[in-house]
Amino acid sequence: MNNSERTRRQLMIRFIQDFLEDRLAETIDRIPVEMRPRNYQADRCCIYKDRAMLRYRLMALMGFGMEEEEDELQLLKSYLTDAVESKNNTKPILTVCTVGCAGCVDSHVQVSNACVGCFARPCVSICPKKAIAVVNQRSVIDRAKCIDCGRCMTVCPYKAIIRNPLPCEDACPVGAISKGDDERVRINFERCIYCGKCFRACPFSTIMIRSELVGILQAFKEGKQVIAMIAPSITEQFPGTIEQLFSALKLAGFSEIIEVALGAELTTRHEAEEFFERMERGDKLMTSSCCPAWMETVKKHVPEMTPMVSETPSPMAFTGQIAAEKYRNAVKVFIGPCLAKRREAQSDPNIDFVMTFEALGALFAAKQIDIKSVTVEPLEHPAASYARNFAKSCGVTEAILHEINEESFCNKKNTKIEEKFINGLDRKSLNLIKLYAKGGQSGNFLEVMVCNGGCVGGPCSLAR
Repeated sequence: MNNSERTRRQLMIRFIQDFLEDRLAETIDRIPVEMRPRNYQADRCCIYKDRAMLRYRLMALMGFGMEEEEDELQLLKSYLTDAVESKNNTKPILTVCTVGCAGCVDSHVQVSNACVGCFARPCVSICPKKAIAVVNQRSVIDRAKCIDCGRCMTVCPYKAIIRNPLPCEDACPVGAISKGDDERVRINFERCIYCGKCFRACPFSTIMIRSELVGILQAFKEGKQVIAMIAPSITEQFPGTIEQLFSALKLAGFSEIIEVALGAELTTRHEAEEFFERMERGDKLMTSSCCPAWMETVKKHVPEMTPMVSETPSPMAFTGQIAAEKYRNAVKVFIGPCLAKRREAQSDPNIDFVMTFEALGALFAAKQIDIKSVTVEPLEHPAASYARNFAKSCGVTEAILHEINEESFCNKKNTKIEEKFINGLDRKSLNLIKLYAKGGQSGNFLEVMVCNGGCVGGPCSLAR
């Protein structure tokens, strides 16, 4: 756990404790001072900037971004009142706190002090734009000519030429991150796929999530029936067995728990049937539809891929339908490691809130629940192991292969599935996907996971 994660989780635990004990309205404006007292060694330029960042973090926990602040003297207590009363979940999921942005330099190739001005000078020879010259026995790059191709980096025998990154921009696979005139980062939501890679990459914790935590905690306080729909990747996140986790969730305040892996069973069945139907009508390729960040990628960056994407609902969508039918008036909460699920939930009437694994971990800590020590009961409807494996890269394909080996598909086995995988979206794999869209790659089933390793590598994972 790095310092950014530690601070974020400590603040979340304090927030939850005070909310559930009915004292947050009285304490919230003092939390930044109490967490960063006068004698604390500042993490940033000064203790006052540390406190300001904690203030904006608290605003984000209540669902607000810095850009919504009209009065810097407005008390956090008043934001809390607004958050409790608000039912609007259509705001952008991410927000940038420009106060904390360090104004990092643009990503570029540069020469380090390791350069010795060697006689061979391969960097000079290989540069396609003649942007490198040797001055006073050291290579110098003309930034006006340089195109950041990186060829000089690959040939330097001393590894003296390096790339100086802009972490959030480099992490974004779709070019949604850029700088404004004030040299602070901006997110272009017309391009953003809500993968959360920038959130994880920012070393100054400038990029924050507008949390839906207040709505969930308020439902607990009001004694409402709150249903937890837990993503398959949860078994990778917490200690103990799945049965112990179910018991811990009930101790935390959830009325009932549904494995989203049960929805994955339905997704598997429908997607396998859809695959054979598509192949029989002459389609050349079908892609998976489970990853909402992938669906956003298609919509915004590879629209020509749209006819090839499966129309089968995601495991969360199927689980939401199950919950809506069984618990009509309950508050339904999806719990997972994914930011893009928030985007999917905004258009799904069966999902009320989305909670991250980080927030769930903070809830367990705030209520002092030790998962490994709780009393367990057998699961009423345990999901199949192949469905729980959906969270891992290749898991969707493996589930479909398992499904088509069932007897109901025996008459369709003359159609062979030729599976291909995209394990983690970056700029290189995005270009590969564009080749698939043009029919330039082999395979008839393409599984796409935007996070490396699958959902288990999501931006709000606890263990990765």
